[in-house]
Amino acid sequence: MKLKKMSLRGLLMLLLVIIISCSSDDDTEIGNWVESSSFDGEARGNSVSFVIGDKGYLVSGYDGDDYLNDLWEYNKEGDYWVKKADFPGKARSGAVGFELNGKGYFGTGYDGDDELNDFWCYNPSNDTWTQKADFAGTARYGAVGFSVNNKGYIGTGYDGSELKDFYQYDDILDEWTQSVGFGGDKRKDAVVFVIDDKAYMGTGLRNGAYQDDFYVFDGITQVWTRLTDLNDDDSDYAVLLSNGVSFTMDGLGYVATGESSGVSSNLWVYYPDLDEWDENTDFEGSSRQDAVSFSFSDKAFVLMGRSGSYYFDDNWEYRPLEEYNEDD
Repeated sequence: MKLKKMSLRGLLMLLLVIIISCSSDDDTEIGNWVESSSFDGEARGNSVSFVIGDKGYLVSGYDGDDYLNDLWEYNKEGDYWVKKADFPGKARSGAVGFELNGKGYFGTGYDGDDELNDFWCYNPSNDTWTQKADFAGTARYGAVGFSVNNKGYIGTGYDGSELKDFYQYDDILDEWTQSVGFGGDKRKDAVVFVIDDKAYMGTGLRNGAYQDDFYVFDGITQVWTRLTDLNDDDSDYAVLLSNGVSFTMDGLGYVATGESSGVSSNLWVYYPDLDEWDENTDFEGSSRQDAVSFSFSDKAFVLMGRSGSYYFDDNWEYRPLEEYNEDD
């Protein structure tokens, strides 16, 4: 049985949720969204975010008129924003980013005319950008990026058609190599989240259809494994969307918002030890797509994005064990 495979942490989290649910009134919802300090810059969608230590960083995006290249730092403890050094490359949207060994990495995307494959490093200690070796795959946007086991990865996306290739980045050598072994479908605008040196990837679009296959990549063995589909016949859920946002907290993965026959405010939680999904309290801001997130050890935020031609600059903290309150 799947339950026998649960880790102690996963079992404790599940028991805590059960205890809270049983001790609450039948109408009580657990999982609360609290609006935090709104973004100081221009409202936008299709930005890139990454977390370095206890700071969140947001760069680039599109505001409905212009492609952007500004960089902002979010202080989660003080709940405020600080403008940092502008990204010196081409302004863009639909890029990817990740943290690797204390620095932020950023590349690919679309500048309004062309797909891009340049790749850059941001050093928070001196607030500087340095151009690195170009991404080894084709120029693209709508890809996913992540880091596991001290290596960075970029894959999937759109270069005129959907893609499924992955490439590994070594920051010591400043070198890209093709990472083989992903047997899933081509896609763009998917989501990825990382738990314990494993990257979980799914959703997205291929030929206009939502993709339902879901995979985990082990950063140590560098092997992809297919997990239960996102609309498995034996389950009562269907996590089918594109342009969503993902984050992690307490060993669980979350997927929120996105586009699914219209913009969405849904929130889904993934239990890796059970390989199962459950629906949580809906995102409390306006329904949207093209948002970004910050995942810290003790807090997670969903921010920015768009609904049609309206672009957002709000920022929401998710508290998974707090009672829902629509007024905070």
